[in-house]
Amino acid sequence: MGKGLMNYKGIRLVMMMLAVLAIGQTVTIILQAKWLAEIISALFAGEPLREQYGKSLLFLLVFIARHAIWMLQQKIAYQFAEKTASDQRRKLLDRLFKLGPHFAKQQGTGSMVTLALEGVSQFRLYLELFLPRMMSMAFTPGLVLLYVFTRDVRSGIILTLTMPILIGFLILVGMAARTHTNKQLASYRTLSNHFVDSLRGLETLKVLGRSVAHTKSIERVSERYRSATVRTLRLAFLSSFSLDFFTMLSIASVAVNLGLRLVNGEMILVTALTVLILAPEYFLPVRMVGADFHATMNGKEAGETIQAVLKQPDPTDESSAEGRETNQAVGKQLDYADESSVEGTETIQAVAEQPDFAKVSSVAQGANAVSSLVYAKSSDETHGIELAPMVSGRNTLSVSDLRVQHEEAGEASLNEVTFELTGNLKIGIIGESGAGKSTLIDVLGGFLAPTAGQVKWNGSSVQLTSEAWRSQITYVPQQPYLFNCSLADNIRFYRPLASTEEVEVAIAAAGLSDLVASLPNGLAEILGSGGGRALSGGQEQRVALARAFLSKSPVLLLDEPTAHLDIETEYELKATMLPLFEDRLVFLATHRLHWMTDMDEILVLAQGKVVETGTHEQLMALGGVYYDLAMAHGEGSV
Repeated sequence: MGKGLMNYKGIRLVMMMLAVLAIGQTVTIILQAKWLAEIISALFAGEPLREQYGKSLLFLLVFIARHAIWMLQQKIAYQFAEKTASDQRRKLLDRLFKLGPHFAKQQGTGSMVTLALEGVSQFRLYLELFLPRMMSMAFTPGLVLLYVFTRDVRSGIILTLTMPILIGFLILVGMAARTHTNKQLASYRTLSNHFVDSLRGLETLKVLGRSVAHTKSIERVSERYRSATVRTLRLAFLSSFSLDFFTMLSIASVAVNLGLRLVNGEMILVTALTVLILAPEYFLPVRMVGADFHATMNGKEAGETIQAVLKQPDPTDESSAEGRETNQAVGKQLDYADESSVEGTETIQAVAEQPDFAKVSSVAQGANAVSSLVYAKSSDETHGIELAPMVSGRNTLSVSDLRVQHEEAGEASLNEVTFELTGNLKIGIIGESGAGKSTLIDVLGGFLAPTAGQVKWNGSSVQLTSEAWRSQITYVPQQPYLFNCSLADNIRFYRPLASTEEVEVAIAAAGLSDLVASLPNGLAEILGSGGGRALSGGQEQRVALARAFLSKSPVLLLDEPTAHLDIETEYELKATMLPLFEDRLVFLATHRLHWMTDMDEILVLAQGKVVETGTHEQLMALGGVYYDLAMAHGEGSV
């Protein structure tokens, strides 16, 4: 039985129903064996066939009843498995929404997609097969054995002694199969990560002339998965053969004993036939569990992995040692051999069963996503503070001693970060790679709960991971994700119900009017993968800006939004972006210093700490870390 199986909603009622049905089915098995043995024994003794019509009819009725009960068991198990699997998928997606892109980056695209798609399906199969088998194994052998003891004690003793041998062998096979299955799952997740990364980077590989050479890497990963699968199948076939072999030996030992005693006149035929008919039924539940073991092992592991994700601490709680331990446990549970997939969970949107577009889109953006619950309440009831309107000349955001430490023994990504901002400001976040820029954006966006520290809004404590704060935020990532839908719907990312007129205003503000005019279908042009029109990096970024303009959120977060663009395209976008910053609280993390002259305040990060603050002119005059960065990047005259 898997860990936490009894925690699923409705499991106790289902198991009680299956237990009653298993007992009823066992009764039909015993009656079936009893009447069949009596019919054969009577015919062997020379009694007329017509005198057996009554027992034959009873045998037929219990035969039909047995299979009707079996069908009812399957129906109950299937309905429960389907409902529970759907519920687990919904909870998993909701949890991924809450955990945000930081968790997605940590676990990998392919692994999350595999878990949400294949994992949930395998978990459903596990419940569907395992529950009826478990109930049958719990009641049928015991009741059959009890009946055999009432008919022949010696046969009951033989059955009692042979069953532990069979179960012991099944346990040994299970332990070996678990090891192979874990290796297969690890290879499968590696293949999933690798496949998703390869698809996303195919255009880049082709441009760089590495697409052909990359096939060797794909072949290598695929071969690892093939080998792991073959080893698992080999073990499954061998274990099934061995299980059947030992079962036949056990039944044969009973049959030989019965035959010798019949020859010696120590037993009557009807008793021997009854015991002989019941012997295979006695071992059948164990054989069925063994046969289905390999089919359900992946589902069992997937269910435990899903539970590990669901047990992740709520992002609205401050990170704790317990939370970090749980996070590390999930990493071990998922056993990702390939850490290459860090782009996010955009493919997870295919998992959702058509929920609200904006909510699906939130997860679909993955590492580039905006906050998961984009239409939360406008007031934080938990803390009793009003968050809307968020920004005005009077509002103050105060951050004190903010700390983020992913591992207890590791270095802190952010350490003692402290600053205070008042009003509508454009805040530049600058620093070398690894200084903590993206981590600070993740914290401010509510994607990552800090390990320590305090955040206040107008003097009142507020959690940046709360839905109230998240609902006020627009996030512009490095590489916006375009969905396989119309340009208009892509721009409606934050506001699915926005009118066409509002979309057109956002398009004009983002500088997309020429692009729309050039498209054959205009706003209805289908974009994204799956046959849609591909856009350039600059055009994709303009779509993200149009989303931000349409959202009208008072807080704007930008995490290296132009890092992958050439400098000419970046300057074109800059002219579009700066007006978008007006009347908002803006946080722009970048390593390109030419943006800093347009910032009202600059936070200079080094090794996770804010080492300098001020305007561009003040920091250049200071001659400290910022000055050194400007000189190193050749932007001293910016």
